[in-house]
Amino acid sequence: MTEPENSASAAASLEEVQQGWNELRLQVAQLQVESGALAQENKSLRTLLERVIEHRQKSHSELVLLLTGFVSRLPMNDVGTVVSRLVEHNASVSQMLAGMVHGTADTALPEPEVLKTLDNTKRELKAAVKAAVDELLQLDTPLPAAMLQSLPAEPKLFFSPSVVRANRCFLKGQVPRERVLKEFGEAALPLFNDLTTDAKLNPRPKPEEIVLGFKADFEQLFAQGGGLAPEKRQELLALYQKVQQSKASTERARAQRNAFQRLAFVVDLLNFYQEPGADTPDVVFAQRLPALVEQLVLAGPQDALEEKATAGAESLLVYIINPDHRQTVINNVGKGGGTGRSLRYVLKLRAPKVENQDEVLLELLRHLIPAGPQRPPPVSVFVNVLRLVPTETQRSVVRHIMTFDRLRREEAEALGAALAKELGLTGLLEQLKAQAQVPPETARQIAWSQIRELIAQRGDPTLVAAAIRERLNAKYDPDELKQSWMTLTEADPLTLIRVFCHLPYRADGHTEAIARPVMETYASRLIHEKYAATYHKVANSLKNMFRAKPDTPTLVNFMALIRWVNPEAANKLCVDIGMPVPAHPIA
Repeated sequence: MTEPENSASAAASLEEVQQGWNELRLQVAQLQVESGALAQENKSLRTLLERVIEHRQKSHSELVLLLTGFVSRLPMNDVGTVVSRLVEHNASVSQMLAGMVHGTADTALPEPEVLKTLDNTKRELKAAVKAAVDELLQLDTPLPAAMLQSLPAEPKLFFSPSVVRANRCFLKGQVPRERVLKEFGEAALPLFNDLTTDAKLNPRPKPEEIVLGFKADFEQLFAQGGGLAPEKRQELLALYQKVQQSKASTERARAQRNAFQRLAFVVDLLNFYQEPGADTPDVVFAQRLPALVEQLVLAGPQDALEEKATAGAESLLVYIINPDHRQTVINNVGKGGGTGRSLRYVLKLRAPKVENQDEVLLELLRHLIPAGPQRPPPVSVFVNVLRLVPTETQRSVVRHIMTFDRLRREEAEALGAALAKELGLTGLLEQLKAQAQVPPETARQIAWSQIRELIAQRGDPTLVAAAIRERLNAKYDPDELKQSWMTLTEADPLTLIRVFCHLPYRADGHTEAIARPVMETYASRLIHEKYAATYHKVANSLKNMFRAKPDTPTLVNFMALIRWVNPEAANKLCVDIGMPVPAHPIA
């Protein structure tokens, strides 16, 4: 009964259908417009996201490169690991950012310069190892050929106990016992002396540590036979001849030692770069490498310097990446004095950039010209050293000699003229004579400004004290004495204390003649009310020393010297520092 009613209400008229169709078309058109707008907005957002990711990639890479630059100042054996981690982190971040849009990173990341330099240096060092090994093989040294041939592939074997023993025996003209047994058998032992076993000092050495030396009458014993096979006899005789040739003072023997020292240098440096933490920089650059450089250039402490050998040493120093490490090697060359110390200054002055050149030149002259009554060395000694440095540096040395305080004016002028003639420095003497017309006041200002600069550069207190002594010896009057005190007051109190402690003692071990009056003046001025600010700084520094360690050498020496020249000042300092005042001070 309700069915007809439902059917009637469900039916729509044509007019209603037409009207609904028009509304539907309008809604579809509106949705299409909105969909197009959303698509355009999505496209703009994607472009913006791609720009943000690209900027993030570039900025992160730049940040990693900046961090790499800071990390490069660390010790080289720490740099490689840290920089590698930074590069890996940068690659990971770039891959992740690129994956958000492209899926993979499109561009290769820039490799830090420090890693490029380190990799290139390792390749060059490996090539240098092979070249040194080939040279040793060509020179037919007593070293085992198989041992040498294994080093280019495994440079670390150079530090193995067997190779170290073989190298030590090569330098000393000896042979490891284990090699004799392996190559010739026990029948060859009577031809050698045991240089290791000692009834008292080393009665039972390890068999692999025993070294042997050919007996003095080896040739006679060898001629008698000894039970060796014919081929073994020839090999043993060849080894004997090689050892004797390497021990001789010939050019061939020198070439063998030089090739071995180059091999030791490059292997040691390569191991430092390949094995971080295997050795500390001090051991490598302050102990082992300087000795190798000195042995490479000089066969003996009194040998003359040669251009070829010096250039060979410089070619090895180039492999050292860090300039501070390179300078450490140079600074530790020639600790025993003699020509080795001259080599140190030559290497410094041949560098492309020489810091504090005037100070280096003065140190060179103090090394070459002895103090006291001894006469300066002949001109040939100076020429042998100076012909290895640039021409402009030669001119600077001659200028310093003309005004050097260890020489009388006549000696200085004669030595400078002779050097200029030998070195072919034309026009230098005329230039020096023109510059000699400097007013005394200007000369004084220049001298004390150089001492101030030395103090400002945190120079060694021994050098500062020596410079003050030299100036006061050259011109000793109240004005110079006052100027020296004013120069010291401008320094920090610890520098003043240390310079005061070194003032009386010259490099030759003698006491400076003018030291006591100078120090008496300093002590009197120190406790004067005019210099109260300086006194408080010095007293506070001494008080800190006393609290930290009452027997600090600097504190003890300073107070002893003050008491030596001015007991009143010493007592005042003791009271202010908190030190006990002696009951009966010695004047």
